[in-house]
Amino acid sequence: MSALGQAIEAPPQTAMLQMIYGFCVSRALCVAAELGIPDLLNGGAMSSEELARATETHAPSLFRLLRALESVGVFAKDDQERFALTPLGTVLRSDVPGSLRSFAIEVLGRNHYSAWGTLLHSIKTGEIAFNHVYGVGRWQYNAEHPEEAESFDQAMASATSAVAAAILDAYDFYSCGTIVDVGGGDGSLLAAILKAYPQLRGVVADLPHAVAGAQRRLQTEGLMERCDVVPCDFFAAVPKGDTYLLKWIIHDWDDQRSKMILKNCCAAMANGERVLVMEAVFRPGAATVFTKFLDLAMLVMTGGRERSEAEYRALLASANLRLTRVIPTKSELSVIEAVRA
Repeated sequence: MSALGQAIEAPPQTAMLQMIYGFCVSRALCVAAELGIPDLLNGGAMSSEELARATETHAPSLFRLLRALESVGVFAKDDQERFALTPLGTVLRSDVPGSLRSFAIEVLGRNHYSAWGTLLHSIKTGEIAFNHVYGVGRWQYNAEHPEEAESFDQAMASATSAVAAAILDAYDFYSCGTIVDVGGGDGSLLAAILKAYPQLRGVVADLPHAVAGAQRRLQTEGLMERCDVVPCDFFAAVPKGDTYLLKWIIHDWDDQRSKMILKNCCAAMANGERVLVMEAVFRPGAATVFTKFLDLAMLVMTGGRERSEAEYRALLASANLRLTRVIPTKSELSVIEAVRA
């Protein structure tokens, strides 16, 4: 954000040059994350030569990478040419709450990057760039490439850890009984909720490869006695519960497919139960840069989109649900609460 702020304040040509080279910042961040440099700097400042030995890289080239990332606030350099972590760079450590290391590697270094290279195809045709590059949809590709599925699941867990506290701060889960995390991946969000509310039970419902990770996480967290792990296809049916979480699920899909997911949640609910859709929400005149580019990412990767409150209200109504309130959080997400209409 500091680089963006500098670009906004700079003369137009300088600002545009900084924006054009924005992809270079992204790729440099990815390489630093893949090499584990933020983890290595956890113990204190190190020279590029020391870091090169630890990462088996070319020291002069690594120095240039570190110097470039220093210019956008990821690292700091002292008068002895040693590099240290800044608060911004600390977010790329693997061992901190809210770490975005796995997310950076997934989004900036794997198939996201290739798909974004054909953004023009999506703009010209309205089709999904990922499908154009790989010949299949994102989810089928992950099912056929376990290493990609594992990277994606780690990235989503990373991103979830960055927003879980904001969700817990904004929404009171006390009156819930059994929470079903639909498309819940490795169960990161549900684990955070269950730890904060010891009286609750939970269900992680997702594709088989995803719930295998959930079982491992919940066992590690000591939560398996209060939580079930259920393989499911949320286009067919979802398990019974009284509260349905859909975090970063609906934005992956077009209206028709989103309606199918929501209708299945509605069918499993009794009166008085609720659906909690957790997404970025477009607000007139107030949508953030992140939300606007996340919306573009959905076009490129999955064919989904970010939506306004009015669009969510209409989408929920089409699935026999009534939007009751939209609760902003301290993150980019809002909690969109709905009940049976």
